[in-house]
Amino acid sequence: MMKIGLIGAGAWGKHHLRVWSELGALGKVCEVQEDILTNLKQQYPKISFTSLLHELTMDPEIGGVVIATPAETHFRLAKECLLAGKDVFVEKPLALNVDEGKQLVALAAQQNRLLMVGHLLQYHPALRKLKELIQQGELGKISYVYSNRLNFGKIRTEENILWSFAPHDISVILGLLDELPVRVSSSGGNFLHKSIADVTVSYFQFKSGTNAHIFVSWLHPFKEQKLVVVGERQMAVFDDLSPDHKLLIYPHVIHWVKRQPVSEKALGIPVEYVNEEPLKAECLHFLECLQSRRSPLTDGEEGLKVLRILTACQHSLEQNGTPIETNMGLPGEAEPDYFVHPTTTVDSPCKIGSGTKIWHYSHIMRDCEIGRNCTIGQNVVISPHCILGENVKVQNNVSVYTGVICEDNVFLGPSMVFTNVGTPRSHVNRRHAYQKTRVAKGATIGANATILCGHTIGRYSFVGAGAVVTKDVPDYALVIGNPARPVGWMCECGERIRFHPPADQAECGSCQASYRKKDELVLRIH
Repeated sequence: MMKIGLIGAGAWGKHHLRVWSELGALGKVCEVQEDILTNLKQQYPKISFTSLLHELTMDPEIGGVVIATPAETHFRLAKECLLAGKDVFVEKPLALNVDEGKQLVALAAQQNRLLMVGHLLQYHPALRKLKELIQQGELGKISYVYSNRLNFGKIRTEENILWSFAPHDISVILGLLDELPVRVSSSGGNFLHKSIADVTVSYFQFKSGTNAHIFVSWLHPFKEQKLVVVGERQMAVFDDLSPDHKLLIYPHVIHWVKRQPVSEKALGIPVEYVNEEPLKAECLHFLECLQSRRSPLTDGEEGLKVLRILTACQHSLEQNGTPIETNMGLPGEAEPDYFVHPTTTVDSPCKIGSGTKIWHYSHIMRDCEIGRNCTIGQNVVISPHCILGENVKVQNNVSVYTGVICEDNVFLGPSMVFTNVGTPRSHVNRRHAYQKTRVAKGATIGANATILCGHTIGRYSFVGAGAVVTKDVPDYALVIGNPARPVGWMCECGERIRFHPPADQAECGSCQASYRKKDELVLRIH
């Protein structure tokens, strides 16, 4: 039997641990918190535990991986597992922004791996029965759906209440109605942290005429998890906290008397369904999909839809409830006109120009600006707040650190090195002391060269392979050696230009550009 690996055995992961061990499918558990790890080893002596992720992802007996860690880790861990050739079941939400969600869906397709999102309520037997009743027309045309998910419970600081509580409800509503909203709005309040919403109410409008709202809060005096579906014939109430009857049908009737609506109430009728634990049903579904290779009910595409709606709600929340037209695309979510290889990570937000290509296993960190028509090679890291102009070429194995600015048409050769601190120590934090390095327009830095921080590499200058630059490099200068020293001059086209004393002018033999040299500085004159 194919074995499952579990990453994270804390608040929610412990429930996965119990279910997967009961199913006899658990192969290995990765947990980094030592106190949790110690307790689990005592509680589950027959289960293999590790604190090292690679011991799980590199285990050939592990076919699928369940990720039950904090939301901000989902993208990184899911990506690493997909690249390791594992099928992935990641708890909600799929990621914390749409771009990362798209990357995971694309990567899963490229790797021919399954990607499933833990939208648990889609596997609840009562809600599966409710969807069946809706599809059979038992409730009639659906007018309104509303969901309350309220509690006085754990308050998170890495995500707001919308991202913490609402994904399940959005997934259920989209699944019950089989359509996406055309317009959403969301409003709420930040009471405990000025930047984190504790209470939100989100409204949805659908093309069919159905409306919905989701009310979520972790500042509520009691726990409530209810979903109400109002149909023209009957109403349904799902109460997940009810000990007896979680799904009731209310055959209320509206009579029109003298053209006025008059309600006739009826008692709720319990709906029978085959009861089973939702998490167990969800885990069994993942196992069945691994064996059959069919797409899960809540696959990556479904997770991406929920992520898009969550993002639209977040945009509305940040704009004090301004409605967002989801069928017009999310703000800032135009289809990218640049290429990013699926193995590369691009943190959000970043600005990437049209025509740019970013290749294998690179990492573009947040708040970078990369211009048009750039080429970023394999295994490149571009640190936060770096700026690259247009048509910049960064060859393999280059790290562009914070403080570096590359102007248009710069060439960075393979494995060349930037620094950004003059006196680094491992035990001393000198982020406040980053120095700026400017690589001016058209400059070339050769393979394995090292640029000490705080200097300017002049326009169209040429730093030879292996050189170590310890001071500013003049425009058009050719420098080589350790420390780098000027040995000549270069044309903008990349060919040597030679001045023959006493003449102070020279012409490029390749492109016929003309230059003048004065006081060891070179200027182009034609």
